[in-house]
Order: sequence, then C-alpha cells, then structure tokens
Amino acid sequence: MLTVAIQAGGQSLRMGSDKGLLPLAGKPLIEHLLARVDSLGDEILIITNQPQRYSYLGVKLVADVVPDAGTLAGLQTALSAAQGASVLVLACDMPFVSRPLLQHLIRLAPQADVVIPQHRGNYEPLHAVYNKYNCLHALEAALEAGEKRVISFFPRVQVAIVGEAELARLDPKGSSFFNINTPEELDQAERMLAE
Repeated sequence: MLTVAIQAGGQSLRMGSDKGLLPLAGKPLIEHLLARVDSLGDEILIITNQPQRYSYLGVKLVADVVPDAGTLAGLQTALSAAQGASVLVLACDMPFVSRPLLQHLIRLAPQADVVIPQHRGNYEPLHAVYNKYNCLHALEAALEAGEKRVISFFPRVQVAIVGEAELARLDPKGSSFFNINTPEELDQAERMLAE
C-alpha cells in the first residue's frame, strides 16, 4: 500500500501566508499537486496545522505531532499517520511535479528505505519515497538526539539516489523541483503555466 503525504504545515515565513492555499492560475497550489498525484496512491494525507482551511478537499488531514518543529518533525508526522508501508512525501509548494518521475520513485521503493532525487547536488527530501517501518525508528532517534536536518537519519537507513541523468530523462523540463517560497516565484510559476 502506498500513502501520498503532502506537507502543508510549514510557517511560510518568506511568503507571509499559507503556501498551500495560494492561488496559482485561479486555484490553490494544493489542488495543482492533488491533480498530479490523483490515483497514484491508496491514501492521500495532508499534513497541516490548519485543518479547517483544507477540509473542503475531502482528504485525510493530520496535524503535526509537534507543531512548528521543522521538516524532520513533519516527516515524522507523515510516516506515523500513513497507513501505507511506502510513503511518497511531497511539499505543497511544488506544483509541477512530474508524474513519470513520481512513478519511477515508487517503482524503486522496494529496493531501499529511502528513494530520493538528488538535484543539483542536493537531496530533495520533500519529493521522496520512504519505507514507513524502517525510517520511522531511525527518524525518531535523530529527533531524540536533537537533530534538525531532515536527512540526519539517512546514515541509519538504506538510501537509493535518483541522479541527474534519470531526472533529465523523466522530467526533461526540470520543473519538478521548482518550489514557491516568494511572491516573485509565484509570478514565475504563473508564467510557466501560461507557457
């Protein structure tokens, strides 16, 4: 079973408002992402500390175990709440995720505890598939040790990296990892959609 967990619990400090509900081409960002993951998993979760604002979507909403504790704690919430053994975790502010790339990550999931793209030398932890059972204990140990970085538990689990060559093949435009943190990036996303 696969759970798709969309992280919409961040503080959005640079944007100044809840990013998941920002309008892009007339509809909230979260709806763009939901359309791209439609029927991809057996269950969809939205991790949010403002469930009343997302209730109209008709999907399961989960509040962070520890609100405003960062991305690693948000990932803990997603894995804890997921019914699926595999959990595809996505950020709510990435409206252009590539479905072929997501399907590729899901296909690779049985081979490792974490299947994660590495884009321009950086891991993309909010665009990855996690084995709930193998990652949750390692992640909780990292939190107990005071770790803050979302990849801090990676040395304790088996990680499969999807590199640049595969990313270029599955997402030729390279737009999967475009995320919206500022009003300028929202304007850029509008232009990208118009094209």
